[in-house]
Amino acid sequence: MPDTAKFLAAGRRVITQEADALQALAAGLGDGFADAVTLLLNAKGRVIVSGMGKSGHIARKIAATFASTGTPAHFVHPAEASHGDLGMMTRGDVVLVLSNSGETPELADLVAYTRRFQIPMIGVASREKSTLLQQADVRIILPQLGEACGTGVVPTSSTTMTLALGDALAIALMEHRDFTPENFRDFHPGGKLGARLSRVADLMHVGDAVPLVRGDSPMSDVILTISQKGFGVAGVLDSEGALAGIVTDGDLRRHMDGLLGMCAQEVMTPHPRTIAPDALAEQAVSVMAGKITTLFAVDPALPGQVQGILHLHDCLRAGVV
Repeated sequence: MPDTAKFLAAGRRVITQEADALQALAAGLGDGFADAVTLLLNAKGRVIVSGMGKSGHIARKIAATFASTGTPAHFVHPAEASHGDLGMMTRGDVVLVLSNSGETPELADLVAYTRRFQIPMIGVASREKSTLLQQADVRIILPQLGEACGTGVVPTSSTTMTLALGDALAIALMEHRDFTPENFRDFHPGGKLGARLSRVADLMHVGDAVPLVRGDSPMSDVILTISQKGFGVAGVLDSEGALAGIVTDGDLRRHMDGLLGMCAQEVMTPHPRTIAPDALAEQAVSVMAGKITTLFAVDPALPGQVQGILHLHDCLRAGVV
């Protein structure tokens, strides 16, 4: 029978020890971190992130996080660097090298290359006197804490700290650059995240697909427009071509008596809710919460001028909700 209590105790011990390591990292963060952010901000080229073994896996993730948050970056494997990939680095780049011990032999050629061509290097390690930190232009020293494995040989607490440090660097850079959710979407067009960050303009129907009628249009024409366009609604324009109201199925039912003898402006609901084309689709879903299923997109810079129409089903198909 599995020893559930023992398993839970081990899991809690590891997570607690790694959480303690993160607290120590945060408490000890100093000028080296600030200098690293400054160096990365001023890079004219790309950020090259490198590490070997488990540090290499963390380096890949950090490079990916940088790249997706506005800091051009890519990972270079130190062993491959010695066989030609050093050519991926050039003046103007900044190199971020990860090594818990600071003595990883596979990093030697990469470090030497940065020194030979004066490419700025940020070193991250736990030993202040290590070769890596002695060679680095900017040093970030990790707290010297035991690994959560209990034997001291499995990278656990050290890799957790390095991963969090990479996130901290990326977010500091992102905040300084005023990187917005809209910017983030540009790098994440696919998946659930891309759907949540879609703009109304990405999903709305435009041109002839938009059901619009004039205020003096007879209701027979309005009903035909609602049926043909398939949104269950028609926008009513005033004499200036601005959106004055909407006619919905509910409006048709409320004015059933003598409906065909009326015009659009007599039946419409005035001052309908609208959404800006550059608003996030998720915001449109929030506006539609309740009984609203359709929104006309109106640009605030062009008051009343309809740019398109968005249906709740468009958001559903895109995975926004």
